[in-house]
Amino acid sequence: MQSINVVNIDPNEAVHTTDASLSEARRQLEVCNACRYCESFCSVFPAVNRERTFSEATITQLANLCHNCRGCHYACQYTAPHEFGINIPKVLAEVRQNSWQDNAMPGFMARAFHRSGAALAVAVVIGFALLLWLINQLPQSMNANTGEGFYSQLSHNAMIAIFIPAFLLPVLAIAISVRRYWRSVGGTQLQLSHIKAALASAAKMRNLAGGSGEGCNFEDEDRFSNARRWYHQATMIGFLLCFAATSVGTLMHYLFDMQAPYTLFSLPKMLGVSGGVLLSIGTLGLGVLKLQADRDLADRRVWGGEMGFIILLFLVSTSGLALYVWAASAWLPELLALHLGSVLAFFVLMPFSKMVHGFYRLAALLREQQLQ
Repeated sequence: MQSINVVNIDPNEAVHTTDASLSEARRQLEVCNACRYCESFCSVFPAVNRERTFSEATITQLANLCHNCRGCHYACQYTAPHEFGINIPKVLAEVRQNSWQDNAMPGFMARAFHRSGAALAVAVVIGFALLLWLINQLPQSMNANTGEGFYSQLSHNAMIAIFIPAFLLPVLAIAISVRRYWRSVGGTQLQLSHIKAALASAAKMRNLAGGSGEGCNFEDEDRFSNARRWYHQATMIGFLLCFAATSVGTLMHYLFDMQAPYTLFSLPKMLGVSGGVLLSIGTLGLGVLKLQADRDLADRRVWGGEMGFIILLFLVSTSGLALYVWAASAWLPELLALHLGSVLAFFVLMPFSKMVHGFYRLAALLREQQLQ
């Protein structure tokens, strides 16, 4: 292994920055850049090795490239109790979290969700579900529920009036947030080749395979596992299928005058049911892995927020499946209120939850393509 000059690597050295996480990340990355043992572990370390100095923009970019798979930590000879005290997964998680919060709008909402996300997610779901259930209890002349299926409980116009703003405004907030991040890391005009390479990496979740292709050490330092990668892929594909089901249903309604409810073998139902199953499996698996994982290798401040995001997605998918199975039961009003309350809570909390990590990571992959 390459020898390491430690003269300029002092854990107590004052670094000109107002952020303690950035300061500590800079110190640790300088050690990594001298060692270079982890060069093939993931895309973070080749990017580290390109640098001679680490600016705030560079550290923030590296943090959002990191998938927190933790393989580098268990392979490192400079972790505690060594005097260098290297913990790259933890320090990059802190910087990454700060970048999401600093660019969110409004930032105080992001900080609140990241501190108490699980409790906040459940409370918002219950609140919206109760509100929607109460709307359904209004006299027929007031809520105009004259359709079939779900529309007999909440009219189509009411759903549009509630959910279109609840979706578009958070998406706008996320777009502004990611644009701020892109500017902060020095992003420039994209080329088609950058987009294709970044999307391919995101779709395959290549870095969650680890440097050896055997997976990462997220839940166990003594073995490699692809479980986290598989659950991530199930969650991503399930979410996209559910989104596709909603989009297809919208087109069928407005362009072809084919109104819900749809049969099992219709495109919206096939996409929605398969997506819901994958999303439920993926989020349940990710939740179990997070409970098993070492919290000292992540940002402890936001554990509740990360679990809150998983709970939100799980409630959306599982309540949707339950609604499909028991749509003809006497529990339809309550199940519909729970499902729509979960979806509404997910939309409203999107800009402040870990949902943004997918957009930031894609932006980081795009920036990495520009820098290569």
